[in-house]
Amino acid sequence: MTTLVKITVTLLISFFSFQLEAQNNYAVTIKVEKAQSNNGKMFIALYNKESGFLEKAYKSTKSEIEHQSCSVVFNDIPEGTYAVSIFHDENDNGKMDTNFFGIPSEDYGCSNGAVGFFGPPQWEDAKFELKENKSLTITL
Repeated sequence: MTTLVKITVTLLISFFSFQLEAQNNYAVTIKVEKAQSNNGKMFIALYNKESGFLEKAYKSTKSEIEHQSCSVVFNDIPEGTYAVSIFHDENDNGKMDTNFFGIPSEDYGCSNGAVGFFGPPQWEDAKFELKENKSLTITL
């Protein structure tokens, strides 16, 4: 009997832990506006930590562009701190093009309107807290 009680208690704890974790997941909706054209695709990345920001996304996707805008949703995102970056791959070559000095030649943006000063946008400027479903609009 003792073993059966331990197994039952363990299963109940596991079940309720899973339910609590599942209840703290949210959706992040990202709308991108004012692209220069409908050509190419929009690359959208969601980051969940400062290390690797703009290098290794937690979740990412690409979207078709219609009427110079697009919208994507990242579902089942746990509560926490995040940042978003996007770029318009207008020539559809799968990468962000830059000029001779390394400055992007295709439109890009970050959450909170973060922009870099003599470099890329910083995590501190782009981060936001996710405690409920969230919608962000990034204007190019």
